[in-house]
Amino acid sequence: MAFALKGVAYITGAGSGIGQYTAYALARQGVRSFALLDRNPVTATVTKLKKDYPDIAIEEIAMDVSNETAVDASIAQTVKAFGRIDYAFNNAGIGGTLKTTDQIPLDDFQKVLSVNTTGVWLCHRAQIRQMLKQEKLQDSPRGFRGSIVNCASMYGLIGPTLTVPSTAYATSKHAVVGLTKADGIAFAGKGIKINAICPGYVATPLVLSSMSSDTSSGKSVMEVEREKVPLQRLAMMEEIADCVAFLHSEASSYMIGATLTADGGFTIQ
Repeated sequence: MAFALKGVAYITGAGSGIGQYTAYALARQGVRSFALLDRNPVTATVTKLKKDYPDIAIEEIAMDVSNETAVDASIAQTVKAFGRIDYAFNNAGIGGTLKTTDQIPLDDFQKVLSVNTTGVWLCHRAQIRQMLKQEKLQDSPRGFRGSIVNCASMYGLIGPTLTVPSTAYATSKHAVVGLTKADGIAFAGKGIKINAICPGYVATPLVLSSMSSDTSSGKSVMEVEREKVPLQRLAMMEEIADCVAFLHSEASSYMIGATLTADGGFTIQ
């Protein structure tokens, strides 16, 4: 489906995984101005985008999303380069350790929340402040000053399984869902569209590397979890990226504070 997106995209965690593929998806839909942010290099993402779309303009920004000063500076750098921010995808996150509450050290718990919750909030706040200053790209009932998509998780909607006791992660992603709902209400009337994507298990480098340990059955953690998915497979990164592109498009113009779940049916069982 083509959404004919125009404007400027700002993507955290753009060096790999869902963030990387979201950059590709938005470019396919017409976006030609990008701020790509990651604490790691975004070289691979930039190389492919420039190869496929020679007219593209990209700001590469190294950033820790939990650093307030760095986040605010990244918004200023993006606006200086492109004049505005139309599509923000707050995707950067970490998985943390697979431990229940009685086993988690405070530092480990706080580290997950500092990136997955506070980091999303810092980016989200800075984006809102900028979007309130700018006019709609097009003056129509379906147009917005800007669109924000926060990356939550199916574990922002349900509790984690016993095989994957990711307490800190689930806590952080439930908070992202709450933030999206609260600010979806607060800023809808001011022309800012805010929604969340809730992926299930996605075949990202992070998931594949962090969930390879064996279980008592002799199967890997990921294999045990995959068998619980009605589709019997992990999501491809481009499948989630296409959902993000949809949430940024006019096709989702009546969705406010929504959580779009793309989990292969995991949460409906």
